[in-house]
Amino acid sequence: PFAKHPYRVQEDAAMDELVESIRVHGILSPLLARPKGEGYELVSGHRRRLAAQKLGLPTVPVLVREMTDDEAVILMVDSNLQRENLLPSEKAFAYKMKLEAMKHQGKSTSVQLAPKLTTEQIGYEAGISKDVVKRYIRLTNLVPPLLQMVDDGRIAFSPAVELSYLTRDEQAELWDLIGREDATPSLSQALRMKQLSREAKLTPEVLYAILTEEKPNQKEQIRIKTESLRKYFPRNYSAQQMEREIIKLLEARYRAKDRGER
Repeated sequence: PFAKHPYRVQEDAAMDELVESIRVHGILSPLLARPKGEGYELVSGHRRRLAAQKLGLPTVPVLVREMTDDEAVILMVDSNLQRENLLPSEKAFAYKMKLEAMKHQGKSTSVQLAPKLTTEQIGYEAGISKDVVKRYIRLTNLVPPLLQMVDDGRIAFSPAVELSYLTRDEQAELWDLIGREDATPSLSQALRMKQLSREAKLTPEVLYAILTEEKPNQKEQIRIKTESLRKYFPRNYSAQQMEREIIKLLEARYRAKDRGER
């Protein structure tokens, strides 16, 4: 029996593709587990295991290896980060988990890794800078509704990082305003909100004034709520991906109409 693990598998279009691949080719790479209590804890291969369950496979190939808690977390995170199309929130919590495990590993040995060195190492392994790693980890300070907006593409990465410095009450107020005004903060607005928050001057009135001011490049737009479109697209599609697909459909319709008129 496998012990429960906090890792959550996202069921999306990629999962559907994995199920089909395993149905045709089987599981080509074994799952990885470690002894845990009277059973085992799955460390790597959570998505393959779920896909096998969906297919009703009675057994899956598993390698069992002894490892510490920190080693298990790092291996699990690294395995997860290899997936394509990870959401910003998935990267944020993955980098945070890995950073905490690496720092704890350092404290458990004679050589302690400084936070700066750990973020450098994580960035090197991920092919990004240590500053980008830190900025992703900042996203874990966002309240869930705002973080969901980042995943949906409604709030860009850079403004989201700055908004993570607001208090939770300020973030909750901002989320409520975004819903009522159907507007999201630009980077310059987010930076001003951050500074005013530091000065304890970011009142609901000030938040409203900043969010509703007209942006220099603001143009008339047609807005459609993401929730209205979600059922027509795979679960892992971002707002930008949905927009591109809609434009493609409209262009195809226009070309077909144009040919019909001729």
